[in-house]
Amino acid sequence: MKLKALGIIAATGLAVLSLAACSTAPGGNSSASKGTAIGDNFKLGYDLELSGAVAAYGNAGKKGADLAVDEINKAGGINGKQIKVISKDNKSDNVEAATVASNLINNDKVNAIIGSMTSGAVKSMTPNVTKGAVPLVTPGGTDDTLTESKGKVNEFIFRSTFQDSYQGKVLANYTADKLNAKKVVLYYDNSSDYAKGIAKSFEKTYKGKIVDKVTFQSGDKDFQATLSKIKSEDFDAIVMPGYYNEAGLITKQAREFGLTQPILGGDGFADPTFISLAGNAGATNVYYVSGYSGRTPANDITKKFIAGYKAKYQSEPSMFDALSYDAVYMVKQAAEDTKAKTSVDVKDGLAKLKNFTGATGDITVDKEHNPIKDAVVVKLDNGKEASETVVKPN
Repeated sequence: MKLKALGIIAATGLAVLSLAACSTAPGGNSSASKGTAIGDNFKLGYDLELSGAVAAYGNAGKKGADLAVDEINKAGGINGKQIKVISKDNKSDNVEAATVASNLINNDKVNAIIGSMTSGAVKSMTPNVTKGAVPLVTPGGTDDTLTESKGKVNEFIFRSTFQDSYQGKVLANYTADKLNAKKVVLYYDNSSDYAKGIAKSFEKTYKGKIVDKVTFQSGDKDFQATLSKIKSEDFDAIVMPGYYNEAGLITKQAREFGLTQPILGGDGFADPTFISLAGNAGATNVYYVSGYSGRTPANDITKKFIAGYKAKYQSEPSMFDALSYDAVYMVKQAAEDTKAKTSVDVKDGLAKLKNFTGATGDITVDKEHNPIKDAVVVKLDNGKEASETVVKPN
């Protein structure tokens, strides 16, 4: 996911200062740094959105990652060394995320980073991560260009989730083939590269007719004018790439307007806040792409994760909890596969990770550092999961 940069004009100057010392471009395939040595502990940094606009994602990510760390440390750690977590809040701000990454690498000497949850933050972190030669695994960054840009792989950037383009394809095929929707309204967040990426992929793949394209922006609250406009149109479904804040409100207002057609979205819907904003009645006949479903455990690891999460937090885990849990275990597996002595060894292990079994299913990292894994389309009725459909990667 990508969060729009806040205060872009002022932030640009700060970002330049933060990144000016970087000798390697974001898309570069090499780093002058030898990385950070692994000492008595394996130092794991969190660069997460613990406050601000998308704090729900970051706090879920922290919980999932903390659960994995607890389990690993109780089982003996990574290569016999306990994980020491250094957790910092990037405040849902892209420039702050870059600063946090720099501090984690240069001051705290971390050996790997979990985060951020949004694509914009990950992009801002990439130069510092690359220069410091410390691998980053994002549980929520879905922008296609995070791991590969202009034909070059960003060698220190990895993810446990799938890309925007894949989500767009899943939505397009599910809408046409499973819902038999021949005409749709495409209603997306025009301020978010995450939403625009899914919308672009959907538009390219969808076999039916897009009768109207309308947009909203992050922070919008009143959508009645647009909903009134589309209510007079003939369509079978609304496809709505965006985040839970606006998507939840739009869904609630759409249902109050009498729009009963299916509403579909990406993994930006995959947080309980969406349901609380849409209301149980509103969150009916709603579908979204997810990397995880608690109702349909992918394997025994998923069952273990769910049980452990409930015991630790007395609540049900979300997709973002599961993706962050997997991100930590991916780092562990990579470090053990290479008997890692430095952060560069961890990076090498992540690049070669194959047949890894996590809470979100089986993962193999491809040559562009993206996980090859299944997606799940979740259906909501009356605010609860009603069904799940597993979608295999194409």
